[in-house]
Amino acid sequence: MPRGSTVRRTLVLLLGALLPLALASCSSSGAAPAPAAGSTSPQGPVAAVCDHVPPGPSTAPAGAVRVDPAVVDDLSAKTKDSPAGTTFWLAPGTHRLSDDEYAQVQPKDGDVYLGAPSAVFDGRKKNRYAFAGPAKNVRLASFTVQGFTAPRDEGVVNHDSAPGWVIQHLTVQDNDGAGLMAGPKQQILDSCLRRNGQYGMNAYSGTAPVTGLVLRGTEITGNNTGNWEAKVQGCGCTGGMKFWAVDGADVVGNWVHDNRGTGLWADTNNNDFLIEGNLIENNDSAAIIYETSYNAIIRDNTFRRNNLVDGRAHADRGDPFPSATIYLSESGGEPRVKARTSNLEISGNMLQDNWNGIILWENADRFCNSPANTSSGSCTKLVPNVSTCSAPAISKKPLYSDCRWKTQRVVVQHNQFTLNSKALGCEEACGRTGVLSNFGSYPDWSPYQGAVIQQAITFQQDNSWHDNAYAGPWTFVAREMSNIIGIGEWQSAPYHQDANSSYQPNGGG
Repeated sequence: MPRGSTVRRTLVLLLGALLPLALASCSSSGAAPAPAAGSTSPQGPVAAVCDHVPPGPSTAPAGAVRVDPAVVDDLSAKTKDSPAGTTFWLAPGTHRLSDDEYAQVQPKDGDVYLGAPSAVFDGRKKNRYAFAGPAKNVRLASFTVQGFTAPRDEGVVNHDSAPGWVIQHLTVQDNDGAGLMAGPKQQILDSCLRRNGQYGMNAYSGTAPVTGLVLRGTEITGNNTGNWEAKVQGCGCTGGMKFWAVDGADVVGNWVHDNRGTGLWADTNNNDFLIEGNLIENNDSAAIIYETSYNAIIRDNTFRRNNLVDGRAHADRGDPFPSATIYLSESGGEPRVKARTSNLEISGNMLQDNWNGIILWENADRFCNSPANTSSGSCTKLVPNVSTCSAPAISKKPLYSDCRWKTQRVVVQHNQFTLNSKALGCEEACGRTGVLSNFGSYPDWSPYQGAVIQQAITFQQDNSWHDNAYAGPWTFVAREMSNIIGIGEWQSAPYHQDANSSYQPNGGG
């Protein structure tokens, strides 16, 4: 599949005036906590965008090309015939491509697509992709994209992960695959990503790394309608959003809810994330997974009723692993990888009636070049060549340290954990938070066999809890899965965690 002028500058300014970022009149099912001083998070209700997207202009802006919904393929044809930097106005109605499976719109650099009230671009379950190709700095605003059939791991809008796209006041719904792909410096603002077959957005690029990604004021809901985890067991390919090797992302003031699977999942060599001021609730699996990745700030978010579906399923089949709300898997702070922090900071969050709390995990058998590494073609950011991490060199410095993605330098502070376990019907299986690893056993040349990683993640990698507040019957998992302890043991030797934290076992309701 294939991959301005003064007038245009005037139109872009007009577009910015027509599309205010705030949705002050909308309300969600609840507001996120007040952001910290100096935060960029929006005040008030969080991102109740779906069905409340402000309409675009009812008449074509001066100089814009009018696109006629009565003419099949008019949008694609006029894009092809117009110079770069053209603004297209989609008139009211349903716009269609030809019946060719691979029919699509291929923008040119700087093109703007602006919808009139009730403008819809519909793939009718005939076309795979809506907008594709390598064009830079494309802008889409104020219309609905629906009914496209992108295959698994592909996306409908910005299919080729081109750079600099701005997605604003757009509704992307009821498509197969991912609603959006993401390219470098892409912005997704005040939009609705719902009921897509795999993800609301898949932030992955096979060419240039995705950097400088912004996701703000957007509602991500009901995604993974295809239930891909059931179709491809263990695929790790489902949920509200997936981020792959993204270096620099601001995920601020969004409402991520009711997705089948994880809400936000960053997997494999992501770095420098700010996840702030979001409301993340009612997702079947974890609210956030940060996996084999580096350096992040997760602060001032509200997490409610996440992982109840998967947590209960784990408990029903006797799986003792503590299914987390915030799950850090082989991820932490690394000063040698440039970011706005050299830690992984989790602070100022409210966690209410989720299945479990914050789990720090490191799989002793998962490292670069190990057969147990599910991201098999990837190595850490510190060792670019996978084959370097092999015996006998891996047993010595620096490879002994650098071939592992480490859960280290994690700071969990000033968070509130509340749990009404009776209301959730999980009095013995839920309400856990902690730090743990498995007993290393594989492969036979691994230098991490035995309890070495259990000791490292628990005592040697600067992971710290302090100044948190617990209400409800919370317990703590320390070092290994079966070691479930109370607050007294957690705060005492040898763990010395949660200094200056409060604990009210009957305070969760």
